[in-house]
Amino acid sequence: MKNNPATGFRHALTGLRLIFRRELRPFVIVPLLVNILVFGVLIWVGSQGFSTLIERFLPEDSWLSHLSWLLWPLFALAIVLVVFYTFTAVANLIAAPFNGLLAEKVEVMLSGKVPDPTSGWKETFKELLPSLFSELRKLLYFVLRAIPLLILFLIPGVNIIAPFLWLAFSAWYLSLEYMDFPMGNHGILFKDQHQRMKNGRLNAMGFGGGVMLMMAVPGLNFLAMPAGVAGATALWCKEVKNG
Repeated sequence: MKNNPATGFRHALTGLRLIFRRELRPFVIVPLLVNILVFGVLIWVGSQGFSTLIERFLPEDSWLSHLSWLLWPLFALAIVLVVFYTFTAVANLIAAPFNGLLAEKVEVMLSGKVPDPTSGWKETFKELLPSLFSELRKLLYFVLRAIPLLILFLIPGVNIIAPFLWLAFSAWYLSLEYMDFPMGNHGILFKDQHQRMKNGRLNAMGFGGGVMLMMAVPGLNFLAMPAGVAGATALWCKEVKNG
């Protein structure tokens, strides 16, 4: 296994290129529509409620009001990050069966082999409840680590490195999120997925960083989910599966 960030990042870009292949377009439509809907709702919620939320937590007559110049950007960043990743998790939860189907088709395209009939998208639909528990477990994994990282933003001195730690964790979590689809098609549970990704941590960080970059680019962020699924499947086939 070529365990370096450049390899993972390259597979994220491969995923973006793959989703434009004609034979994959039908399997990209649903994840793409879900992503557009989720990001649209996220933007609407943010534009409608953000000012009200800030005023509620930092009212003008509060003793914190004179510190608002410092607390406002930190509070804003915390809210944006929590809401963003919550909506991302919800989007993946909604589109999980379709993302599993996309991952299956990408794997067939790259490897030329049809997955075991006891796995794949049909089995994913049959085992919808276990897949929901898997998504919830990943969400719990995220929350238990995100809260301490967000607290670091409030600690003087330590908050200097907090953004870098958050970016590293975000890249790692996104790699776990999207690698779940090709691995899940082979019946690999989250615990084993986590261990495999730890064995190629630099690959995972590079791949997650690539997906995070796509999410940060307006317009391109709508393609981040299907591109992430396709890229994770490419990473699985080329590096992780036999690594």
